[in-house]
Amino acid sequence: MLKAFSTAATGMDAQQTMVDVISNNLANVNTNGYKRQQVNFQDLLYVKLQQASREISSGVTAPSGVEIGSGVRTASTTRAFSVGQLQGTGNELDLAIQGDGFFQVTLPSGEERYTRDGAFQKDANGLLVNASGFQLSPAITIPEDALAVDLAPDGTVSVETATGTQVVGAIQLYRFPNPGGLTAEGGNLYRETEASGAAITGTPGENGFGSILSNYLEKSNVQMVTELVNLITAQRAYEINSRAIRTGDNMLQQLNQLIR
Repeated sequence: MLKAFSTAATGMDAQQTMVDVISNNLANVNTNGYKRQQVNFQDLLYVKLQQASREISSGVTAPSGVEIGSGVRTASTTRAFSVGQLQGTGNELDLAIQGDGFFQVTLPSGEERYTRDGAFQKDANGLLVNASGFQLSPAITIPEDALAVDLAPDGTVSVETATGTQVVGAIQLYRFPNPGGLTAEGGNLYRETEASGAAITGTPGENGFGSILSNYLEKSNVQMVTELVNLITAQRAYEINSRAIRTGDNMLQQLNQLIR
């Protein structure tokens, strides 16, 4: 009976993790470039009371055994990197990636990070930076006398000045063999890891990289209806596991009454 308590407790803990992840998804429903998380579970070790294929009698073996599981554990959380809805903003420095790829930004320490959030701005020196002030890499500088900024789908950035049109740089995109291995660090930033593999650099719109669309932002790919259904499912699973504990407690209580 005590095994039922510990097994059901693992189920309650797993569903609590599920609710935590769903809550984070819902909290970021309006976050630029956010990718929803999902939880993957694995069953725990099994106690083998009787082995399958054991000999029942001379020349006769059992077709199955008796195994009792020990519960469940959280194996991992993964991200769904499907493209979120594109929303027009009318801001020429807002960029969205239509397809595969990440923008690269440089931290003050010189380290590189990756993001799908294309809400860029100009700093005091005319450099394109994200909302946290981290510089877009490779660096793009917008001249002070620029009248308008034009960004082509292939990442070429040109500006219009009083003297004409000039190209000031080109935005590159980066992708990974396993984007699920990236580590989220907050601030809409991801860090490269051994699991993700090394970043692959490419030109937007070529060799499988997505193209860049200006005046748009990619919103979160969280679907509220899906998350709410998952939330209800997790809540019911939590209740069922807690009921299993109450049932075990009632059985122990009846056993104690029999002994008396």
